[in-house]
Amino acid sequence: MLQYTFEDMKKMDRSHLGDMVPLELFRTIRLIGLNQGLPLGGKGTTLTIGRKIGESLPAATVEELLMLFESLKIGIPRIIHSDEYKINIAVEDCFCKGLPSLEEEKMICDLEGAILEGSLTKILGRRVAVKEIKCNATGHEHCEYEVKL
Repeated sequence: MLQYTFEDMKKMDRSHLGDMVPLELFRTIRLIGLNQGLPLGGKGTTLTIGRKIGESLPAATVEELLMLFESLKIGIPRIIHSDEYKINIAVEDCFCKGLPSLEEEKMICDLEGAILEGSLTKILGRRVAVKEIKCNATGHEHCEYEVKL
């Protein structure tokens, strides 16, 4: 079975359209296709996908992961709390920034949290659990993830 790597994703040959797709297409795939189109809001699917993506990222340290998050335009992450039990990571300018606020307290950036989880599990050499605790789409000032170590 063919398996792609993160390095494969950098190989492009689109002479007219280039290497970018509009954010609205990504949002449509995520929020209409997966979130609205799959059972349970596609949560199991996005968690599985995100963890796999995170494991494949070429980051060997937490700092490298945060820089990669920004260079891939996932968002601008910063650690706002860190101790021996948990790390809180705020993500500014997340993909959901600017969407209409949801009436319910439904977090929609589970893919990004799962990417963090997969990558941090690999980097730290032990299983971590990541949960989104704030989301732009519910009116918070940024998206925020709690990483349980």
